[in-house]
Amino acid sequence: MLDAGRGAAPAPQFAVECAPPFMTVRFPSSRRTLGWSLLHPGFATVREVVWVEVRNRDLGPDVDASAFLRQRLADAGLPDALALMTSRDIRRWRLDATTVEDVEAACLTTVGLSNGERVGSRFPVRPVPGTVNTLVHVSRPLTDGAFVEAISIAAQSRTAAILDAHPPHSGQRITGTGTDCIVVAAPIEGAATQWAGLHTAVGEAIGAVVYRATREGAEEWFAEFAPARPREGTSTLSTV
Repeated sequence: MLDAGRGAAPAPQFAVECAPPFMTVRFPSSRRTLGWSLLHPGFATVREVVWVEVRNRDLGPDVDASAFLRQRLADAGLPDALALMTSRDIRRWRLDATTVEDVEAACLTTVGLSNGERVGSRFPVRPVPGTVNTLVHVSRPLTDGAFVEAISIAAQSRTAAILDAHPPHSGQRITGTGTDCIVVAAPIEGAATQWAGLHTAVGEAIGAVVYRATREGAEEWFAEFAPARPREGTSTLSTV
């Protein structure tokens, strides 16, 4: 079933509009973010986060990916948005939300594993633009240190979900893709939370929503594409 966004009901922390080739997340007010997106790496302040769906032919070896993305955003009337690119069908988005103590967290993700890698061991092939793009939002403002802790928790959770979703007996397990992107977003106004480790309410909430959303997306991807085209030593078998 397409365009379902299966998972928890949409959280009130942001609105999601999926109209391929764009999926737009709009916050009620500006948010501070930390991530390694192409056009807003590091800390940034944004009102919108946009997924841009691309095809393999869009990003040939001679294409400037940053210029390509800027033009797509300008054409969509979103020149200042934080943007994420993927060749995964963005209608396959997954959303999960939870509350731990007084902290609300929500994760929106698209999971495409064709560009799969195992940490510490690169596969000797030219990557294709399949990726895992993860946006996680928490209801509390965060200090710089808490942002860094939060993004580390999101990365741990994403990796655990991909490993746990991997079908048994189907080759070397991947831990992510060569082009994954994670963005953590939080409100700007208010007293900032200093800690976001695994033992905190913020860390628990982030870990839970990222794990559930990513695992569901990964299980769907493996079911859809894993048997299609074996590649020696891997299980990342598609171009989405």
